[in-house]
Amino acid sequence: AVAFEGYAAPREMTLEEIEELKGQFAAAAERALGAGFDVIEIHAAHGYLLHQFYSPLSNFRTDEYGGSFENRIRFLLETTKAVRKAIPQTTPLLVRISATDWADNGWNLIDSIELCTQLKTLGVDVIDVSSGGAIHNTKIDAKPNFQVPFASAIRTEANIPTAAVGLITEPEQAEHIITTGEADAVFLARAMLRNPRWALMASEKLGHRIDWPLPLDRGRTV
Repeated sequence: AVAFEGYAAPREMTLEEIEELKGQFAAAAERALGAGFDVIEIHAAHGYLLHQFYSPLSNFRTDEYGGSFENRIRFLLETTKAVRKAIPQTTPLLVRISATDWADNGWNLIDSIELCTQLKTLGVDVIDVSSGGAIHNTKIDAKPNFQVPFASAIRTEANIPTAAVGLITEPEQAEHIITTGEADAVFLARAMLRNPRWALMASEKLGHRIDWPLPLDRGRTV
């Protein structure tokens, strides 16, 4: 029960609550599919609950969910099992992780490779590789492609498809990551929020002319 800086102190979850929450993750996945989504992603990065369990910087439990590496990843593995069981085998299942805490004695890339090796055996299809978020004010040298080496290492060492994220904003930049085999996919967030038609622009910039919706096509300048 340790507070993240600036936030109220939490209460350590009971074993009964952990068990209940695994079922709630599975039920949420079922609702998402019912709403028409095609892919399910478990968010286990950025200091959110599942990351709090696997990071040694935030997990100080003394039961079967704390202490050793195996205990700290238990909640995520069990949640993943529950979600995979609740959705069709044909539905892609992704897990987003923080590959490193960027801090001494924290979660690191070696830990992530072992975790992802185990996630693959549970039927996870792609690892969405981000980083950080467990502790306040960690010094991260955030620059274009700064997280791509993590995605590349996990892809190679855990033998599982990965997605690269983080300050990937230019079409040529994303294309290079894919064509060189550093990752199997590139996920965009802020770039797409800034320009919801980023993918249409990128396709043309990379030499693939595609049809825009007619009202938008009238604004074409190339």
